[in-house]
Amino acid sequence: MRSDDVLRFFKECGALLEGHFVLSSGLHSSQYMQCALLLQHPAVASKLCLALAERFVNDDITCVVAPAMGGIIVGYETARHLRVRSIFGERQDGKFTLRRGFALGPADRCLLVEDVVTTGGSVEELAEVVKNAGAAVVGYGAIVDRSNGWAVFDTKFHALLSMEIKTFEEAQCPMCKEGIPITKPGSRGLK
Repeated sequence: MRSDDVLRFFKECGALLEGHFVLSSGLHSSQYMQCALLLQHPAVASKLCLALAERFVNDDITCVVAPAMGGIIVGYETARHLRVRSIFGERQDGKFTLRRGFALGPADRCLLVEDVVTTGGSVEELAEVVKNAGAAVVGYGAIVDRSNGWAVFDTKFHALLSMEIKTFEEAQCPMCKEGIPITKPGSRGLK
C-alpha cells in the first residue's frame, strides 16, 4: 500500500480534520488525523492493518501490544493478520499498565502499534511496561507518523503514512493568538 492510498482513505472517510486542536502530547495543530473515523470502517481497517502487518511478517512476533484507546483496533487487526494475540495497555494513575489479566513474559516478542504517532511518547511508555514484564520489543508500527522526524525508536519503526503537520507549543500557537476555538478530539479530551 502506498502513502497516497492511505491519505486517500483518510480523505474519503472524513478523517483528516481542519481547525484548532490540542493533541495528546499537549501540542497544538491546525490539522488532526481522526483515526476513529477511518477505523469505523472494518474493510478499511483490515486493509490498512494488513499493510502494516506485512512490514513485520518476518519478525517472529508473538503478541501485538497497543495503547488504549486509539491503538486497540489497530493492534487487534494487525495481530489478526499476523495470527498472534493482541493486548492493550491502559493508563492507571496516569501510567500505562497491563490489566484485565493480560500478561507478557520472556518468550514474547512484541510489536507495539498505534494509530497516530506524534511524539512517540505513548508507545515508548508502553514499551517500558513490555520490557519490565521480561518481553522483547521487536518493532513499532503506526498508521500515521506525524512526528516530522521527532519520534525515534530503539528498534525498527514503520508507518503507512508520514504527514508533516505543523505543531505548536501553546504559547506560540497562531490559532490561540487568533482566538480560534480549540478542541481535543483524542481519547483524553479537554480538561
